[in-house]
Amino acid sequence: MQIEKIKDGNNLTIALEGRLDTMTSPELEAALDGAFAGLETLVFDLAKLDYISSAGLRVLLSSQKKMTAASGKMIVKNVSEEIMEIFDVTGFADILTIE
Repeated sequence: MQIEKIKDGNNLTIALEGRLDTMTSPELEAALDGAFAGLETLVFDLAKLDYISSAGLRVLLSSQKKMTAASGKMIVKNVSEEIMEIFDVTGFADILTIE
């Protein structure tokens, strides 16, 4: 999986490419470590994400909780039909802000 971080002031975009699963979710957690301080908006761009497992969903949920606790917002954008189906089945479509 490839992770691209784009910081713009108090906003951070994380663009993911490949598979977010048990093997790669620790990479994303490491990339996010310490990134929440002072953030107003965290955006996950999933345009090039092929697959997400429960481990990947856990990272998104954890990020959502951290942003909410910091009075920030998290947005998930460019979600493919396949990933959206996973969000729908797991109930994440109701938890996450998806654009």
